[in-house]
Amino acid sequence: MIQRIYSDLEPFIQAGRVLVIYGPRRVGKTTLLQEYLKKTSWKYKLDSGDNIRTQQILSSQDFSSILAYVEGYELLVIDEAQQIPNIGRGLKIIVDHRPDIRVIATGSSSFDLANQIGEPLTGRKRTLTLYPVSQSELRLEMNEYELREKLPDFLVYGSYPEVLTIDSHKRKQELLTELAHAYLLKDILALEQIKGSKYLLDLLKLLAFQIGKEVSFQELSRQLGLSVKTVQRYVDLLEKAFVVIRVGGFSRNLRNEVARKSKYYFYDTGLRNALIAQFNELDHRSDVGELWENFLFVERLKKRAYREIYATSYFWRTYEGQEIDLIEEGDGEIRAFEFKWSKKPQSPPSQWSTSYPEATYTTIGRDNYFPFLL
Repeated sequence: MIQRIYSDLEPFIQAGRVLVIYGPRRVGKTTLLQEYLKKTSWKYKLDSGDNIRTQQILSSQDFSSILAYVEGYELLVIDEAQQIPNIGRGLKIIVDHRPDIRVIATGSSSFDLANQIGEPLTGRKRTLTLYPVSQSELRLEMNEYELREKLPDFLVYGSYPEVLTIDSHKRKQELLTELAHAYLLKDILALEQIKGSKYLLDLLKLLAFQIGKEVSFQELSRQLGLSVKTVQRYVDLLEKAFVVIRVGGFSRNLRNEVARKSKYYFYDTGLRNALIAQFNELDHRSDVGELWENFLFVERLKKRAYREIYATSYFWRTYEGQEIDLIEEGDGEIRAFEFKWSKKPQSPPSQWSTSYPEATYTTIGRDNYFPFLL
């Protein structure tokens, strides 16, 4: 079993507070809970948001029923908590009237769970996000040579835990295809009452072909035959369901900088490839540069999240066509990174150097990407 970054949840659990664990479906949240519960000394109650009776109790706002539900327990664990209406208010009742109890709630979609628990649990929660397995987690089991040897697999098949434990490429493809079509959109379709999964899948395919490019909602609207507002809403839901990540343009109000459009990356390259049914080896692909850019962006995101490195991500481009893949702004610093699959070093764009002389600039290629990710 792959050791996850949060394999020991104890430091994050506190009496009278709720630990919320977000993340895409099938990244290992339930396994993480099960492994923790095997070791904990707390008397615990494990339940699921899919349980109708649990939904009824925790959404009732009936103090006596809710408090009776947790009587005698030191730890309450609710998996898939986003399925429970008004879950935030139910958990607030518990932590307010049982300040000795500890609570863990997991959710595979942030848009419903975050809305429900945000205000009721202000000051009473801690939030963690679990992603597909990171390079830093795999580094605990492999050396850098072994990770480098498996790089083509990471680009093509991604890093979902189940996928990593399978040797057969055919089985990897089957699992990713199942994930993409059976699980990926489940929360959106269930919670937002969207009847047509075809539009969502078509939208995802269009986004999959635009990795590293600025996305036009007007163009997506025309291709899908949907209104611009509907397309924007669908993309927003895909973000909140941990399918894609939006990156905005970096600008300091210079007239020649593009700031209005956004780029989108996928949380997992394997899922992206499953959506377009493209599992060819790297030597037979025309999108290696895009996969490399997506891989580096997401792995960097994981590193910052797990190491609590606070920064905001952007891309940078001018109307003249000069561009940089990733800009990080944090702690009073601006860091620029250009991602190149080829090993040729690249100088910073002239307009960038002139406009932001204080910023650092690094080209990230196959020969120097480990320090960037680990």
